[in-house]
Amino acid sequence: MRYDSDHKRKTRERVLDAAAGAIRAAGPERVGVAAVMAEAGLTHGGFYAHFASKDELVTAAIGHMFEEARERFVRETQGLDARTGLRAYIEFYLSKKHRDARGSGCPIAALSSDLPRLTDETRGVYAEGVRHLVARLAKMLEELERPEPESEARSLVAELVGALALARVEPDAKRSDAILAASKRQLQRRFGLASRA
Repeated sequence: MRYDSDHKRKTRERVLDAAAGAIRAAGPERVGVAAVMAEAGLTHGGFYAHFASKDELVTAAIGHMFEEARERFVRETQGLDARTGLRAYIEFYLSKKHRDARGSGCPIAALSSDLPRLTDETRGVYAEGVRHLVARLAKMLEELERPEPESEARSLVAELVGALALARVEPDAKRSDAILAASKRQLQRRFGLASRA
């Protein structure tokens, strides 16, 4: 039976969704092709119709995660001025909900410790995803007339990712919440985002 290109695209998306979940759950090095295909409701034999190797799958899945993250960024900031949008994104990123969404959260925080062991191509896709987030935040900071928007955006990403990672590994719920709240307060203060109410 021959399938049209839309069917192939949708099937590939299912595989990428399953691979992204497996990578977040177990790390990219522990992803098994057979398990990913089974999770996507497909046979192992169909894998090579979409990917040449496991490395290609991992690279594509990480790119897929960053595409989802871009869509989430748009949802959180769409229609908002730069100040309100930046505040909304920080609120989202350092929320308890995002902290607890390890299976669907930001790929930067989820994968940073794994990437040095992966292929150059995979690291390139990850680095490009980071650069895109930095650029979106830098654009907001430029609109806020910050003196060094790109440098500040890199620093902002580093603090967001670091605070989220620390909050996720802290076993005490109150201390974990405090990490998120403190970083949120400091970032709002640094960028003049505190509520004017």
